[in-house]
Order: sequence, then C-alpha cells, then structure tokens
Amino acid sequence: MPTYIFRDKNTDARFEKMMKISELDQYRLDNPHLETVIQAPGFSDPVRVGRMKPSDGFREVLSKIKEGSPGSQINTFK
Repeated sequence: MPTYIFRDKNTDARFEKMMKISELDQYRLDNPHLETVIQAPGFSDPVRVGRMKPSDGFREVLSKIKEGSPGSQINTFK
C-alpha cells in the first residue's frame, strides 16, 4: 500500500497516511482542507543500508579483485 503525504491548508501541518490507491479519491473528497504533497520517492541501496548482503559469488569476485590490487580499499562485506 502506498504512503501519501498530506498538508493541512489551515495549519500547514504535514502528515503521512497509508491507504489503497482506490481510497485516495474519496479521502480527498472527505477532507477538502487537505492537499496532497508531491515529492520524489526515497531510493537506497539495500546492501549499503544493511538490509541484505551481497551473494557469496559477488563477495568472492571482490576478494579476488582485492588480492590482485595491492593497497586496494575494496570492501568485501565480510
């Protein structure tokens, strides 16, 4: 389910609300004092933020690159 950001036109307060896309139009009609805030979605690399680890095969490739490059700063994710 997507998360939408709304701004209250009266107080300028912003908040997030999770709802189905099919519910959005009715929610807007029921709450005319709110407007939808459009912003770019946040993207990140799941490996860098620690949500998942690279495969063993990829770590092996990084390890071989590191062995062949003295002084290399390559992280092998061990």
